This record gives sequence, structure tokens and C-alpha cells, in this order.
Amino acid sequence: MPEAADAVKPEGEGEAPAEAEEKTAEDDEVLPEGEEEAHQSQEITGLFLQHPETTVAVTGTDIVFTAKVDSTTLSRKPTIKWLKGKWLDLGSKAGKHMQFKETFDRATKIYTWDMKIIKVVPGDAGAYRCEVTSKDKCDSSAFDISVEGEDAGEDEGSLDFSALLKKKPVVDEEKADVWEILKNAQPSEYEKIAFEYGITDLRGLLKRLKKMKTVEPKHSDAFLKRMESAYSVDKGKKIVLEVEVVDPNAQVKWLKNGQEIKSSAKYIIESVGNIRTLTINRCSLADDAAYECVIGEEKSFTEVFVKEPPVTITKLLDDYHVVVGERVEFEVEVSVEGAHVNWMFEDQELSRDSHKYRFKKDGMKHMLIIQEASLDDIGMYWCFTNGGRTKGELDVEEKELEVLQNIADLTVKAEDQAMFKCEVSDEKVTGKWLKDGVEVLPSSRIKLTHIGRIHRLTIDEVKPEDAGDYTFIPDGYALSLSAKLNFLEIKIDYVPRQDPPKIHLDTTGNMVSKNTIIVVAGNKLRLDVEISGEPPPTVVWAKGDTVGTSYTLEGRVRTENRKDLSCFVIEGAEREDEGNYSITVTNPAGEDKANLFVKIVDVPDCPENVKCTSVGEDCATMVWEPPKFDGGVPVTGYLMERKKKGSTRWTKLNFDVFEGVTYEAKRMIEGVLYEMRVYAVNGIGMSQPSLNSKPFMPIAATSEPLGLKVHDVTDTTCTLKWLAPEKIGAGGLDGYVIEYCKEGGEGVFLRPVSNTIVYHCQTSCIFVKSNLLLSNLIYHCQTSFITVKTHSYLIQGQTLFITLSKPIYLELPKIRLPRYLRQKYLRRVGDKINLTIPFQGKPRPKVQWYKDGEELDVRVASIRNSEVDSILFIRSAERSHSGKYELVLQIENMEARAILEIRIVETPGPPEVVKVTDVWGFNAALEWKPPKDDGNCEITGYTIQKADKKTNEWFTIYDHNRRTNCTASDLIMGNEYMFRVFSENLVGKSEDFCLSKDTAIIPKIGLEYNPPPFKEKDMQSAPKFIQPLLDRSVVAGYSTAISCAVRGFPKPKIRWLRNKIPLDENPRFLMQNNQGVLTLNIRKPSQYDGGKFTCKAINPLGEDVVECTLLVRDIFNIFPQS
Repeated sequence: MPEAADAVKPEGEGEAPAEAEEKTAEDDEVLPEGEEEAHQSQEITGLFLQHPETTVAVTGTDIVFTAKVDSTTLSRKPTIKWLKGKWLDLGSKAGKHMQFKETFDRATKIYTWDMKIIKVVPGDAGAYRCEVTSKDKCDSSAFDISVEGEDAGEDEGSLDFSALLKKKPVVDEEKADVWEILKNAQPSEYEKIAFEYGITDLRGLLKRLKKMKTVEPKHSDAFLKRMESAYSVDKGKKIVLEVEVVDPNAQVKWLKNGQEIKSSAKYIIESVGNIRTLTINRCSLADDAAYECVIGEEKSFTEVFVKEPPVTITKLLDDYHVVVGERVEFEVEVSVEGAHVNWMFEDQELSRDSHKYRFKKDGMKHMLIIQEASLDDIGMYWCFTNGGRTKGELDVEEKELEVLQNIADLTVKAEDQAMFKCEVSDEKVTGKWLKDGVEVLPSSRIKLTHIGRIHRLTIDEVKPEDAGDYTFIPDGYALSLSAKLNFLEIKIDYVPRQDPPKIHLDTTGNMVSKNTIIVVAGNKLRLDVEISGEPPPTVVWAKGDTVGTSYTLEGRVRTENRKDLSCFVIEGAEREDEGNYSITVTNPAGEDKANLFVKIVDVPDCPENVKCTSVGEDCATMVWEPPKFDGGVPVTGYLMERKKKGSTRWTKLNFDVFEGVTYEAKRMIEGVLYEMRVYAVNGIGMSQPSLNSKPFMPIAATSEPLGLKVHDVTDTTCTLKWLAPEKIGAGGLDGYVIEYCKEGGEGVFLRPVSNTIVYHCQTSCIFVKSNLLLSNLIYHCQTSFITVKTHSYLIQGQTLFITLSKPIYLELPKIRLPRYLRQKYLRRVGDKINLTIPFQGKPRPKVQWYKDGEELDVRVASIRNSEVDSILFIRSAERSHSGKYELVLQIENMEARAILEIRIVETPGPPEVVKVTDVWGFNAALEWKPPKDDGNCEITGYTIQKADKKTNEWFTIYDHNRRTNCTASDLIMGNEYMFRVFSENLVGKSEDFCLSKDTAIIPKIGLEYNPPPFKEKDMQSAPKFIQPLLDRSVVAGYSTAISCAVRGFPKPKIRWLRNKIPLDENPRFLMQNNQGVLTLNIRKPSQYDGGKFTCKAINPLGEDVVECTLLVRDIFNIFPQS
């Protein structure tokens, strides 16, 4: 809105009147279509209380611009835009470099907006504008930023005109026509002339000069249509740059900031005829650059501006009420992941370098964390994004101090120790001690300690002057704890002292439980036991029931006695030392005794019976038995080692403890002898290795023989032939074993001759068994191999076999029931049922169907059987067809069964005995009984309807009601209602209904409403224009619009005239009527479209007319000539 910018400029920033007129004309000249209409609907007023001021900044510093608006006269909240140059919206540039803030004072109703630029760079210099809009009011304020620094001129490559203008007087426009001077000057002199005459907008200057010059535009030999000077696109959207070339075969290059663009998924370069396009997918801020299309020496240039969408706040801040020292975590959620947000406390921005605050970002969540809240943290916390803000209040209150243990009065004797002790709830609280109102200071005899929540005052060697009142006062709390110290002076005559002996056992250290000591074998045990008694007692140690009289001052197991202490020592503990020990102390005053149990723990014994149970091509399975003695600590696992026979080098098989007793060793070499040993591991350590296992050799089993077939069969013999196995392991092939199994033999294969082996030189054999092959029996035959090594040990590989195929193989019967028949099969009454159930079995099995345990009647269903399936067909299903159907396949004495359940369902019958049980207010309670006929499936619900006896129209009040009762609400007073209920199941709703036996009458309360008489108002009126047409002056070639407003009823007919000629059929004039607001849009008017425009409104009650004059100026005559 350039007009507003001139209307509200601050003092000291105004220009000469002629120059201001040129500025307005220049801005009108570059105003886009549609923008001018929006400005006409807003009233230009002075809304700013404080304008942003022109500033000269130093490179690297921070600057803040402030604008204030009074909203007392505004009907809506004002909105603000910060712009750079003509149209670049800075809201999309919000981030670490540029930040925006908005505050509102409820008392004065003043909005304050701040724009902060952090660490100014030379690129920030230029002209800026601040625009404020509120419904039909708007205002604008322009200001400049100049950047000073050593490299500012070198980086920008342009002059800082706004800073230089403050030092130069403005040249009066009347003395010289600057545009005439620029028109006749060389382009290299434009900057110098603009500087002398105070023109800061060089881009606008060049556009104006380009339109003023009458020189014909330079003809391009390469381009028919160039790109626009600039494009704008939202972040994440797609943009297409397009040029039209003269030569359809011409090759073009696309450049971004001078660097050639290669075709990729992001940049798509296309060539169709004379059109060359560059498509940029998912634009990011990195795509905000200058782009060129180059053909030979000619270029088409444009700029792409990427607008970042505003980041909105989806989850607002919550208020917190905590006590001092608690943790506070403010959390906000924004619409864009990874977006930048700013945190503020009151009017102060929170720095991320602060040790008090911690900032956390998790996707779209942002958190401000205060580890320990204090009273200084009370206030309002703000979170700002470039698209919104939110606030949360923190209230911190003092933490109440709780006394956990109060100090107690003391009565002590001379030379004794007195200790006052108290405990409070906060371990950080300090305090001071007072005696009779005077602070107690620490000394060699008086000690003040503070450990955690406990405060102590200790007085050694109490004297009579120490008696008095002692008080502890916590710092910062109105609290005091008091106690009294009484001094007791006692005179006692000396009497020889006799105390009974006592044993003081220390249950810490090696004690795992009461009076139990654990010692690792080989370690030293030294047990110091404190004893007391007067006179000194006699100490006796014993193991079990035996008194340890042999325990002397020397030896592996010994005792050492000193005053008030007895020591029991075991050097190099052994398993035999484990057992119960007792210590007995006696003196003339009495006796005391204590029992101890010493437990010796050690590494476990080695595992036993390590052996190999099976081998493979490169593996072997080993088993062993756990150790007999676990060392007193459970065994946690085992470690395994192996070596080649004859070698002394052992290889570890596992580094992590293996818990089982069966282990499969892998990665061995086939045909090599190995030995293996195992270690047991417990919490103390690792055992000795076990004995080596017997040598074993990994050998792969051969594959099964191939091509087994029957060559000849007689009454008593059968000749078989086969091929050698495809794979033979390192153990070689020694021969074959032939086995057979008779039908009904329960899968047990027998050999024709016991231990018969057919050696590998043969690939056929004949076995004879009298009375075995009978005409009514079928045999299974198989061939397997056996591998024998003629060494001192035997290794037998895994046995594989091949089974004889078709001639004598029997295929067992099997039913392949489809998946949908494995559950209950539902069909409606009258549907057709056609079920195909495949099966297998050879020879062809006998098929039999049963229904509910009885043979299926062919009149109930049709059955058709084939070699591979059986079909059950029912032409029209009835309820009687429901039941369990069983299919049985039988081959000799083998059979297979399959059961499928079929249920035929239909709609249920109506419910029974619907009755109204209660009527209150506008409600009625209904009850009924389930239907007798449920349609052969579960009742899923009921539909309840009501009808007024006056209209007899039925309305549904409940659908799918699962209970047999309901409450009808919102009944109308004075009406009588009847009800009916339908039942529902999986098939649908019942065809019949059950009508309630009685009705529900809603009585009237006795109120009567007498409406006042209504007199209809006459709304007819003659047309009258409430907003006239205004004279306009526009530039030729720029679309414009004129508007007025009319009122009248009936709706008047509108006619537009230019120079008294109707415009009804002219396509260049678009007439609109929106709720009485009349608009005439004129598309790109020429000098001949000017004149007097008339708008006439007519209805049966009269007519009204308004007129205005439209002046269309030539584009080259809008500036004054000298």
C-alpha cells in the first residue's frame, strides 16, 4: 500500500512534494492486478502510535525495530506485516537470524510488535515497510536500514543511499528534471545521479526509465518468450520455469546462481517442441536463488523466492504451581517438525547458554526445563514462533520446613559427653545454635555438625558452666527448637567393679547372614571378636563339640587373645575347615557364648563322562555330566575346548559361559579325529579340565539311493533295481540294506534276511520270503545304506533311505477341507448350497456322507463323487438342512474323516408381550420378551418405533438395542403414544412386529400460551444509493473498478451506462452485484474508455442515479514534463 506509506511518514523522513508525487505514481505503476481493489476497500488511517525508525547498524550487532498500535477504536485485532523492498514478506524468513515478537497491554489496549535482526550482515541493508490492517482500516510506515563495516561495500556491491541521504540536502525537483537527466544519461551514471537527487529505489528507477524510453525493445534471436522477472512459491511446493525458444532443436542450459543444473529427481528438465521447462520439486529454502536459461550467448533471467509457511502452535503451554526446588517442564507442540521457537521470561529472551534453563526438542515438541525452581522464577513464560505464540504462568511458593526429630533435654555427669540432635525435612537447610540466647561457636570441646538432614551440637567433657537452655534456629524459617542441659554432680565411693562377660559380634564384612562367614578356599580368615567384662574373662574357642585346646599362638589354625579382643585365624582355608565354631567367655560374674558357621567355597570339580553322541559333515554333538561337587556355589555354565588327535594345541569353542550339558561343536574338518574336554565355571572360578573324550571323526552321511524300482515279481520273489547315491561322504560306501513293510504292519520295516548287506558293487538284488507276497496285500520297500570303518572304533553315519514308488506304494486317504468350511457355514433359507471337498488316496477310496451321525438321505441332498473330490449339493436350503455333516473316506482298513457344520438361517419372529411399564414426565418405560423363533441364529438387537395416535406416523427411537427394555424420551405433552418392536439377527430385521398392548399418555400441565398480535412491517422502499460513485484517474493498460452501494425493495434492476450508452453487451466491462454493493470492473482500459459513467437502479417504487468521471491517462504522460 504505497499511498499509506507516504501518508504516515514520520517527521524528518518526508520528501519534496514533487518527489512524493513521483513516488506515488511509481508505486501505482508496479501494483499487481487485483491488489488495487483490495486497497480501495480499506480506509487509510493513522493507526501507529510509534513508528519503526530508520537505523544505521554495525555489522555483527543486533538491532530491534518497534511498532505500536492503539486498538481502542478497532473492531478486530490488528495484523501486521514486515516487508523488505516492494513485496518480500519477512514472516517467512523467521528463524535464528530474524525474530518477531508480539505483546498486548490489557490496561492500555496497545499492541506492540518487535522485529529483531540478530548479527546484522551487509545483505540486511535496504528499504523496509511495516503494514498494519484491521478489517476496513490500514496504515503503513517505511524505514531504512544501513549497514556499516569494513567489508560492507565489497560484499553488497551497492551504495548505502539511505545513510548518505542524511548528510546531503535534498535537491529541489523544480530546479532540474531528474527524469529528463536520467533519460539522456548513460547507464553507468545512474547511481551517481540517483545519489545526487536522493532516489533510493534503484529497481523502481530502472523500471520507470525502461517504460519512458521510446527505443524499440531488443529483439531476441533465441527466445520467443522469456521467463518473468521473479516467481514466488511456498516451501514444499512445486514450481515450473518455462521459456519458448525460436529453434525447436536448440539446446539450453539451466543455471542456479551461475552453477549448471543437472537433471535429477528434484530438478526435471524437459523439452517439448519450442517449450523448455525446468521443474523444481519440493522447494526448500536452498532453492531461493537466481535462475538462468542460456542458449549460446543469450540468457533469460529470473529470481525464485521460497516462502516458508508459518509455524503454528498446536498444543499450548500449561500453568505450573510448584514449591521451591521442584522441577518445572514447560512443553509446547508446533505444526512443523524441527521448527525454531523462542522462549521468553516476562520481557527477557532466554539464552540457550544459560546454566539455569535447559532446552529440549523432540520432533514437534519443544520443552523448557527448570531443574530447581526458585522464587525468582515466578512470572509469565512465553513461547514464540513465526506463526503464533503461547504463554504459561509459573507460581513458586516457599517449601514448608518439617521437623522430623526434635531435640531433647539432657542430664549428664561431669566429664561425660552431651549431644543435642535434631532432624528437619530439607537437607540443604542450615542454622545456628544458641545457648541462653547467645550464639554457640565451635571450639576444641564444642563441635557443630550438619550431615544431610541431621544437625548435631556435641559438647565433650561437660562442665557445670555448660548447663543452660540450648536452641537451634533454621536459617530462613520462623522456627526454633529448644532443649535444656542439666549438669549432674555425683560423688561415689570406690567399689571393685564386676561386670559379666559379653561377646560383641560384628555382623558386617564377610557375614552373608547372621553368624555365617563365607571364605574362599586358599584365602586367610581372621575373625576379630570384641569381648567385655570385669575382671577380664577367659576365652575358649571350639569346633563343633570339640574344645579347641590345640589352637595355639602358632600353626595354620590358631587364636590370638588381647585385652577386650580375641582373634581366630585360619591360614589358607581348606574344605575341611568348614563347620560350626563357638566362642565361650567366662569370669566370676558370669558366662557368655556365641556360635559361628564358617563356610568354605571353592571352584567346582571337573565335569564327568564327556562323550560324542552323533556326528555330521562338519559338526559333532557332545554331552557330559555336571560335576559332583559345585564348590559350594551354583555352577553357572561350562567352557569347551577341542584338539586334533595327537596334537597338544587346544582350541576354545566358546568364550561366553554355556549353560547346558549338550553342545554342538561346529566348523570341524570331515575325516579328522578330534578329542574334546570341558571346564565347569561357578562364581569363584573355573574348574580343572575334564578327561578327554574318546576320539571321534565328523563324517557326512551319503544321500539316498536313486531310482528304486521293481524289476520283476514272482509268487515268492521280488527283484529290485536302483542307482548309487548322488553324494558319498568321506566314509565311503560299503553296501546297502533292503527292508520291507506289509500293509497293517504299523510302519515297522523288516529285513528279508537278518543282517543282510548288499555290497556296493551291486545295484540290484533279489530277496525271497515264502508266503510273503500275496495277491491281496500291498508292500512298502525301501533301500538304505550302512557305513562301516575297519578301525579299532566304529562310526555309523545317519541312515537315509529311498522308498519304492507306484507299483507297490499305497497312498493314504486324506481330506483337504477348504478353510471356509473349517468353521460354521451359514446360509439363508432358499439359498443354493454347492460344496466341493477335494481329497486324495490310492486306490480310489470309498466315499460316505453322514448327517448328525446317520447316513445321509439322498432326498435331503445330492452327492456326486469323483476320483479327487466329493460335491454336496442342495438346490433350496431349508431350516431342516441344518446340522453336522461328516465325510468319511475308506481304503481297506484305513479311513479319513472331516466334519463340517451347516446352519440355515432366516429372519427372526417378532418379540412378544410389548408393554408400557411406567410413564413419567416426558418419558415412557417399555419392556418385552424375546421372540420364540430366533431364525436359527442369535438375536443381535431390537428396533423400537413410536407413533402419535393423532398422526399414526411411525418414527424409530432406537436401532440395534440389545436389551429387552428401553426408555422413550422427549415425548410431546398432551399426546398419546403407541409403540412397536422389531427383532433383529445376522440375517436382518423381522418382517412382523409386536404392538404394545397399552399406550403412553403424556398429560398436559395446564399452561396456555397466548401469543401477542403480529403486525407485518412493510419493507418496500424505492431505490436509493447509500454510497455514490467516486471520480477516478487511472493509467491506460491497468485494470480498474468503480463501486457504489444501493438499497431498495423489491430488489432494483441495475443498469450501467458510459456517456449515456448502455454497457450491457460489452465484454470488456464486468458488472457485479453482491448484497447491494455494485461493482463495474474495467479490464485494461484505453484512453478511449474514459468518460462519464452512470449507474441507474430501478424498481416499481421509483429509481435513483449516480454518476462519476473516469479519466484514463497515457502511460507516457503521467509524469510532468519540463
